[in-house]
Amino acid sequence: MKLVKKGALVALVLLIGAGTVFAGGGQQGGGQSQSGGGKGLIGVVMPTRSEERWIKDGNAVKEGLEKLGYTVDLQYSDDDIATQTRQIDDMITKGVKILVIASIDGSALSNQLANAAAAKIPVISYDRLLMQSPNVDYYVSFDNYKVGGQMGDILITGLKLDQAVTSKPVIVELFAGSPDDNNSVGFYQGAMDKLKPYFDKGVLKVPSGQIDRAVIGTLRWDAAEAQKRMENLLSAYYSGDEVLNGILSPYDPISLSCLEACKSVGYGTPGKPLPVVGGQDCIVASCKSILAGEQYATVLKDTRSLGAATVTLVDTLMQGRTPTGLDTTSYNNGVKIVPSLLLDSVIVTKDNLMAAVVDTGYHTAAELGL
Repeated sequence: MKLVKKGALVALVLLIGAGTVFAGGGQQGGGQSQSGGGKGLIGVVMPTRSEERWIKDGNAVKEGLEKLGYTVDLQYSDDDIATQTRQIDDMITKGVKILVIASIDGSALSNQLANAAAAKIPVISYDRLLMQSPNVDYYVSFDNYKVGGQMGDILITGLKLDQAVTSKPVIVELFAGSPDDNNSVGFYQGAMDKLKPYFDKGVLKVPSGQIDRAVIGTLRWDAAEAQKRMENLLSAYYSGDEVLNGILSPYDPISLSCLEACKSVGYGTPGKPLPVVGGQDCIVASCKSILAGEQYATVLKDTRSLGAATVTLVDTLMQGRTPTGLDTTSYNNGVKIVPSLLLDSVIVTKDNLMAAVVDTGYHTAAELGL
Protein backbone atom coordinates (compact mmCIF):
# COMPACT_ATOMS: atom_id res chain seq x y z
CA MET A 1 0.00 0.00 0.00
CA LYS A 2 1.27 3.44 -0.86
CA LEU A 3 0.89 6.05 1.83
CA VAL A 4 1.89 9.62 1.03
CA LYS A 5 3.16 11.93 3.76
CA LYS A 6 1.23 15.15 3.36
CA GLY A 7 -0.98 17.54 5.25
CA ALA A 8 -4.63 16.60 5.43
CA LEU A 9 -6.76 17.68 2.52
CA VAL A 10 -9.35 20.37 2.94
CA ALA A 11 -12.38 18.20 3.24
CA LEU A 12 -15.12 18.28 0.65
CA VAL A 13 -17.56 18.98 3.43
CA LEU A 14 -15.74 22.20 4.23
CA LEU A 15 -15.61 23.27 0.59
CA ILE A 16 -19.12 22.59 -0.60
CA GLY A 17 -21.11 21.28 2.32
CA ALA A 18 -20.87 23.80 5.11
CA GLY A 19 -24.22 25.21 4.18
CA THR A 20 -25.64 21.89 3.06
CA VAL A 21 -25.01 19.32 5.76
CA PHE A 22 -27.06 21.00 8.43
CA ALA A 23 -29.47 22.90 6.19
CA GLY A 24 -33.04 21.92 5.57
CA GLY A 25 -35.45 20.54 8.11
CA GLY A 26 -35.84 17.01 6.80
CA GLN A 27 -37.75 14.26 8.49
CA GLN A 28 -36.67 12.73 11.76
CA GLY A 29 -37.10 9.09 10.80
CA GLY A 30 -34.23 6.71 10.31
CA GLY A 31 -34.47 4.03 12.95
CA GLN A 32 -32.42 0.91 12.59
CA SER A 33 -34.53 -0.86 10.03
CA GLN A 34 -36.85 1.52 8.18
CA SER A 35 -37.95 1.38 4.60
CA GLY A 36 -36.90 4.17 2.27
CA GLY A 37 -38.64 7.50 2.29
CA GLY A 38 -37.99 11.19 1.89
CA LYS A 39 -34.89 11.63 -0.22
CA GLY A 40 -33.96 7.95 -0.07
CA LEU A 41 -32.68 5.17 2.17
CA ILE A 42 -28.99 5.18 3.13
CA GLY A 43 -27.36 2.13 4.74
CA VAL A 44 -24.77 2.75 7.47
CA VAL A 45 -22.86 -0.15 9.02
CA MET A 46 -20.55 0.33 12.01
CA PRO A 47 -18.31 -2.43 13.44
CA THR A 48 -19.40 -2.41 17.08
CA ARG A 49 -21.45 -0.58 19.66
CA SER A 50 -19.16 -1.68 22.50
CA GLU A 51 -16.74 1.17 21.86
CA GLU A 52 -17.58 4.80 22.54
CA ARG A 53 -16.15 6.18 19.33
CA TRP A 54 -18.26 4.02 16.99
CA ILE A 55 -21.46 5.07 18.72
CA LYS A 56 -20.42 8.68 18.17
CA ASP A 57 -19.58 7.95 14.52
CA GLY A 58 -22.87 6.22 13.82
CA ASN A 59 -24.90 8.94 15.48
CA ALA A 60 -23.03 11.71 13.65
CA VAL A 61 -23.70 10.18 10.23
CA LYS A 62 -27.31 9.24 10.99
CA GLU A 63 -28.29 12.57 12.47
CA GLY A 64 -26.59 14.56 9.71
CA LEU A 65 -28.34 12.59 6.96
CA GLU A 66 -31.70 12.77 8.67
CA LYS A 67 -31.41 16.55 8.88
CA LEU A 68 -31.12 16.55 5.11
CA GLY A 69 -34.26 14.44 4.73
CA TYR A 70 -32.74 11.00 4.17
CA THR A 71 -33.90 7.84 5.90
CA VAL A 72 -31.06 5.96 7.57
CA ASP A 73 -30.70 2.28 8.35
CA LEU A 74 -27.93 2.28 10.98
CA GLN A 75 -26.62 -1.10 12.08
CA TYR A 76 -23.87 -2.18 14.48
CA SER A 77 -22.17 -5.52 13.80
CA ASP A 78 -20.85 -6.23 17.32
CA ASP A 79 -17.43 -7.23 15.95
CA ASP A 80 -18.91 -10.28 14.23
CA ILE A 81 -18.06 -10.61 10.54
CA ALA A 82 -21.01 -12.90 9.79
CA THR A 83 -23.36 -10.33 11.31
CA GLN A 84 -21.84 -7.55 9.24
CA THR A 85 -22.11 -9.48 5.98
CA ARG A 86 -25.75 -10.30 6.73
CA GLN A 87 -26.55 -6.67 7.56
CA ILE A 88 -25.06 -5.47 4.29
CA ASP A 89 -26.89 -8.16 2.32
CA ASP A 90 -30.14 -7.06 3.97
CA MET A 91 -29.50 -3.43 3.09
CA ILE A 92 -28.86 -4.30 -0.55
CA THR A 93 -32.13 -6.26 -0.60
CA LYS A 94 -33.95 -3.27 0.92
CA GLY A 95 -32.69 -1.10 -1.92
CA VAL A 96 -30.48 1.39 -0.12
CA LYS A 97 -29.19 4.11 -2.41
CA ILE A 98 -25.71 4.30 -0.87
CA LEU A 99 -23.78 2.10 1.56
CA VAL A 100 -21.48 3.58 4.23
CA ILE A 101 -19.37 0.78 5.72
CA ALA A 102 -16.90 0.77 8.61
CA SER A 103 -15.64 -2.79 8.32
CA ILE A 104 -14.57 -5.29 10.96
CA ASP A 105 -12.21 -7.05 8.56
CA GLY A 106 -11.43 -4.91 5.53
CA SER A 107 -10.91 -7.95 3.28
CA ALA A 108 -13.97 -9.97 4.30
CA LEU A 109 -16.71 -8.23 2.32
CA SER A 110 -15.80 -8.87 -1.32
CA ASN A 111 -19.07 -10.69 -2.11
CA GLN A 112 -21.17 -7.98 -0.54
CA LEU A 113 -19.27 -5.24 -2.38
CA ALA A 114 -19.71 -7.10 -5.67
CA ASN A 115 -23.44 -7.39 -5.01
CA ALA A 116 -23.63 -3.68 -4.24
CA ALA A 117 -21.86 -2.87 -7.51
CA ALA A 118 -24.25 -5.12 -9.42
CA ALA A 119 -27.13 -3.20 -7.88
CA LYS A 120 -25.42 0.11 -8.75
CA ILE A 121 -25.12 1.08 -5.08
CA PRO A 122 -22.09 3.31 -4.41
CA VAL A 123 -19.94 2.21 -1.48
CA ILE A 124 -18.23 4.63 0.88
CA SER A 125 -15.53 3.05 3.02
CA TYR A 126 -15.79 4.78 6.39
CA ASP A 127 -12.56 5.29 8.38
CA ARG A 128 -11.35 1.71 7.71
CA LEU A 129 -10.33 1.09 4.10
CA LEU A 130 -12.12 -1.81 2.41
CA MET A 131 -9.42 -3.98 0.83
CA GLN A 132 -8.91 -6.25 -2.18
CA SER A 133 -12.01 -5.14 -4.07
CA PRO A 134 -12.59 -2.93 -7.12
CA ASN A 135 -16.06 -2.12 -5.79
CA VAL A 136 -15.08 0.58 -3.31
CA ASP A 137 -16.02 3.99 -4.61
CA TYR A 138 -14.79 6.38 -1.92
CA TYR A 139 -12.84 6.40 1.33
CA VAL A 140 -13.51 8.92 4.11
CA SER A 141 -11.05 9.00 6.97
CA PHE A 142 -8.32 10.88 8.73
CA ASP A 143 -4.80 10.87 7.33
CA ASN A 144 -3.77 7.62 8.99
CA TYR A 145 -0.08 8.03 8.24
CA LYS A 146 -0.18 11.45 9.89
CA VAL A 147 -2.09 10.03 12.88
CA GLY A 148 0.65 7.43 13.28
CA GLY A 149 3.24 10.17 13.09
CA GLN A 150 1.43 11.96 15.90
CA MET A 151 1.62 8.77 17.98
CA GLY A 152 5.36 8.81 17.42
CA ASP A 153 5.53 12.50 18.28
CA ILE A 154 3.80 11.79 21.60
CA LEU A 155 6.65 9.50 22.63
CA ILE A 156 9.31 11.86 21.29
CA THR A 157 7.91 14.74 23.32
CA GLY A 158 6.80 12.82 26.41
CA LEU A 159 10.09 10.95 26.74
CA LYS A 160 12.17 14.01 25.78
CA LEU A 161 14.00 11.90 23.21
CA ASP A 162 15.75 14.88 21.68
CA GLN A 163 17.51 15.38 25.01
CA ALA A 164 18.28 11.70 25.64
CA VAL A 165 21.78 10.23 25.40
CA THR A 166 22.79 6.90 23.95
CA SER A 167 24.71 5.92 27.07
CA LYS A 168 21.38 5.31 28.78
CA PRO A 169 18.77 4.25 26.21
CA VAL A 170 15.12 5.06 26.77
CA ILE A 171 13.21 1.79 27.21
CA VAL A 172 9.94 1.27 25.33
CA GLU A 173 7.58 -1.47 24.18
CA LEU A 174 5.41 -1.28 21.09
CA PHE A 175 1.77 -2.11 20.40
CA ALA A 176 -0.03 -1.96 17.06
CA GLY A 177 -3.65 -2.18 15.99
CA SER A 178 -5.61 -5.06 14.54
CA PRO A 179 -3.82 -6.91 11.71
CA ASP A 180 -7.05 -7.11 9.71
CA ASP A 181 -7.62 -3.33 9.85
CA ASN A 182 -5.73 -1.53 7.09
CA ASN A 183 -5.58 1.61 9.22
CA SER A 184 -3.08 -0.20 11.40
CA VAL A 185 -0.60 -0.10 8.53
CA GLY A 186 -0.72 3.68 8.32
CA PHE A 187 -0.56 4.13 12.09
CA TYR A 188 2.44 1.81 12.37
CA GLN A 189 4.32 3.27 9.42
CA GLY A 190 3.72 6.84 10.56
CA ALA A 191 4.86 6.14 14.11
CA MET A 192 7.90 4.06 13.18
CA ASP A 193 9.09 6.60 10.62
CA LYS A 194 9.13 9.18 13.42
CA LEU A 195 10.84 6.84 15.89
CA LYS A 196 13.34 5.16 13.55
CA PRO A 197 16.04 7.83 13.87
CA TYR A 198 16.03 7.35 17.64
CA PHE A 199 16.32 3.58 17.28
CA ASP A 200 19.13 4.03 14.75
CA LYS A 201 21.07 6.30 17.13
CA GLY A 202 20.58 3.94 20.07
CA VAL A 203 18.44 6.43 21.97
CA LEU A 204 15.50 3.99 22.01
CA LYS A 205 15.61 0.33 22.98
CA VAL A 206 12.95 -2.42 22.98
CA PRO A 207 14.13 -5.13 25.43
CA SER A 208 11.64 -7.69 24.11
CA GLY A 209 12.84 -7.21 20.56
CA GLN A 210 9.18 -7.21 19.47
CA ILE A 211 9.03 -4.53 16.80
CA ASP A 212 7.43 -5.99 13.64
CA ARG A 213 3.78 -5.08 13.14
CA ALA A 214 2.83 -8.74 12.71
CA VAL A 215 4.19 -9.46 16.19
CA ILE A 216 2.91 -6.43 18.07
CA GLY A 217 -0.57 -6.30 16.49
CA THR A 218 -3.68 -6.53 18.67
CA LEU A 219 -6.47 -8.51 16.98
CA ARG A 220 -9.77 -6.60 16.90
CA TRP A 221 -8.09 -3.87 18.96
CA ASP A 222 -8.89 -6.00 22.01
CA ALA A 223 -7.82 -4.18 25.17
CA ALA A 224 -7.94 -7.34 27.28
CA GLU A 225 -5.55 -9.09 24.90
CA ALA A 226 -3.25 -6.08 24.99
CA GLN A 227 -3.25 -6.16 28.77
CA LYS A 228 -2.29 -9.85 28.75
CA ARG A 229 0.56 -9.14 26.38
CA MET A 230 1.74 -6.22 28.51
CA GLU A 231 1.66 -8.40 31.61
CA ASN A 232 3.70 -11.06 29.81
CA LEU A 233 6.25 -8.49 28.66
CA LEU A 234 6.64 -7.10 32.16
CA SER A 235 7.08 -10.58 33.59
CA ALA A 236 9.58 -11.72 30.96
CA TYR A 237 11.73 -8.62 30.49
CA TYR A 238 11.22 -6.33 33.47
CA SER A 239 11.48 -8.56 36.52
CA GLY A 240 14.96 -7.24 37.35
CA ASP A 241 16.26 -3.68 37.31
CA GLU A 242 14.98 -2.84 33.81
CA VAL A 243 12.35 -0.07 33.97
CA LEU A 244 9.85 0.59 31.20
CA ASN A 245 9.84 4.26 30.20
CA GLY A 246 7.27 4.39 27.42
CA ILE A 247 4.69 2.47 25.40
CA LEU A 248 3.64 3.08 21.82
CA SER A 249 -0.12 2.55 21.84
CA PRO A 250 -2.46 2.90 18.85
CA TYR A 251 -5.77 3.09 20.75
CA ASP A 252 -6.98 4.50 24.05
CA PRO A 253 -8.47 1.31 25.54
CA ILE A 254 -5.15 -0.43 24.80
CA SER A 255 -3.33 2.46 26.48
CA LEU A 256 -5.46 2.20 29.61
CA SER A 257 -5.05 -1.58 29.76
CA CYS A 258 -1.28 -1.29 29.46
CA LEU A 259 -1.25 1.24 32.27
CA GLU A 260 -3.28 -1.12 34.45
CA ALA A 261 -0.77 -3.89 33.80
CA CYS A 262 2.05 -1.54 34.81
CA LYS A 263 0.27 -0.42 37.96
CA SER A 264 -0.16 -4.04 39.02
CA VAL A 265 3.62 -4.45 39.24
CA GLY A 266 4.34 -1.22 41.06
CA TYR A 267 4.51 1.49 38.41
CA GLY A 268 2.91 4.75 39.43
CA THR A 269 4.47 4.68 42.90
CA PRO A 270 7.22 6.96 44.29
CA GLY A 271 10.46 6.30 42.45
CA LYS A 272 8.78 4.27 39.71
CA PRO A 273 6.67 6.54 37.48
CA LEU A 274 4.17 5.22 34.99
CA PRO A 275 5.55 4.90 31.47
CA VAL A 276 4.70 7.59 28.95
CA VAL A 277 1.73 6.28 26.98
CA GLY A 278 -0.12 7.91 24.10
CA GLY A 279 -3.25 6.65 22.38
CA GLN A 280 -5.96 7.45 19.89
CA ASP A 281 -9.66 8.36 19.86
CA CYS A 282 -9.80 10.70 22.87
CA ILE A 283 -12.34 8.60 24.77
CA VAL A 284 -13.75 9.88 28.07
CA ALA A 285 -11.79 7.42 30.21
CA SER A 286 -8.51 8.46 28.59
CA CYS A 287 -9.30 12.14 28.99
CA LYS A 288 -9.87 11.52 32.69
CA SER A 289 -6.61 9.58 32.84
CA ILE A 290 -4.73 12.41 31.12
CA LEU A 291 -6.14 14.95 33.55
CA ALA A 292 -5.12 12.65 36.41
CA GLY A 293 -1.54 12.59 35.11
CA GLU A 294 -1.52 8.93 34.05
CA GLN A 295 -2.02 8.51 30.29
CA TYR A 296 0.24 11.13 28.75
CA ALA A 297 -1.67 11.99 25.57
CA THR A 298 -4.10 10.86 22.90
CA VAL A 299 -4.91 11.70 19.29
CA LEU A 300 -8.30 13.31 18.77
CA LYS A 301 -10.05 12.37 15.54
CA ASP A 302 -13.22 14.42 15.75
CA THR A 303 -16.04 12.10 14.73
CA ARG A 304 -18.28 15.09 14.14
CA SER A 305 -16.04 16.24 11.28
CA LEU A 306 -15.80 12.72 9.88
CA GLY A 307 -19.56 12.31 10.07
CA ALA A 308 -20.16 15.69 8.43
CA ALA A 309 -17.74 14.91 5.61
CA THR A 310 -19.52 11.60 5.00
CA VAL A 311 -22.93 13.25 5.02
CA THR A 312 -21.81 15.80 2.44
CA LEU A 313 -20.31 13.11 0.23
CA VAL A 314 -23.54 11.09 0.38
CA ASP A 315 -25.62 14.15 -0.43
CA THR A 316 -23.33 15.11 -3.30
CA LEU A 317 -23.71 11.66 -4.83
CA MET A 318 -27.46 11.57 -4.26
CA GLN A 319 -27.79 14.87 -6.11
CA GLY A 320 -25.95 13.39 -9.06
CA ARG A 321 -22.93 15.63 -8.65
CA THR A 322 -19.29 14.58 -8.94
CA PRO A 323 -17.26 14.98 -5.73
CA THR A 324 -14.22 17.23 -6.03
CA GLY A 325 -11.12 17.86 -3.94
CA LEU A 326 -10.38 14.17 -3.37
CA ASP A 327 -6.97 12.57 -2.85
CA THR A 328 -6.49 10.18 -5.79
CA THR A 329 -2.94 8.97 -5.09
CA SER A 330 -2.54 7.89 -1.47
CA TYR A 331 -4.77 4.91 -0.67
CA ASN A 332 -4.41 1.70 -2.67
CA ASN A 333 -6.65 -1.11 -1.42
CA GLY A 334 -4.67 -3.79 -3.27
CA VAL A 335 -6.78 -3.54 -6.40
CA LYS A 336 -7.26 0.17 -7.05
CA ILE A 337 -6.52 3.66 -5.79
CA VAL A 338 -9.61 4.64 -3.82
CA PRO A 339 -10.53 8.34 -4.06
CA SER A 340 -10.19 9.61 -0.51
CA LEU A 341 -11.37 12.44 1.67
CA LEU A 342 -8.80 12.93 4.44
CA LEU A 343 -9.33 14.99 7.58
CA ASP A 344 -7.00 16.39 10.21
CA SER A 345 -6.32 15.15 13.76
CA VAL A 346 -4.99 16.77 16.94
CA ILE A 347 -2.65 15.61 19.72
CA VAL A 348 -4.30 16.15 23.10
CA THR A 349 -2.27 16.44 26.31
CA LYS A 350 -3.10 17.75 29.74
CA ASP A 351 -2.01 21.22 28.57
CA ASN A 352 -4.54 21.58 25.75
CA LEU A 353 -7.29 19.15 26.73
CA MET A 354 -9.73 21.77 27.95
CA ALA A 355 -9.36 23.86 24.79
CA ALA A 356 -9.32 20.97 22.30
CA VAL A 357 -11.94 18.73 23.91
CA VAL A 358 -14.21 20.57 26.34
CA ASP A 359 -14.33 24.03 24.77
CA THR A 360 -15.11 22.51 21.37
CA GLY A 361 -17.92 20.38 22.86
CA TYR A 362 -16.38 17.06 21.91
CA HIS A 363 -16.82 15.97 25.53
CA THR A 364 -18.58 18.00 28.20
CA ALA A 365 -17.04 19.01 31.51
CA ALA A 366 -19.68 16.87 33.23
CA GLU A 367 -18.65 13.79 31.22
CA LEU A 368 -15.08 14.31 32.40
CA GLY A 369 -16.18 14.80 36.00
CA LEU A 370 -15.13 18.44 36.08
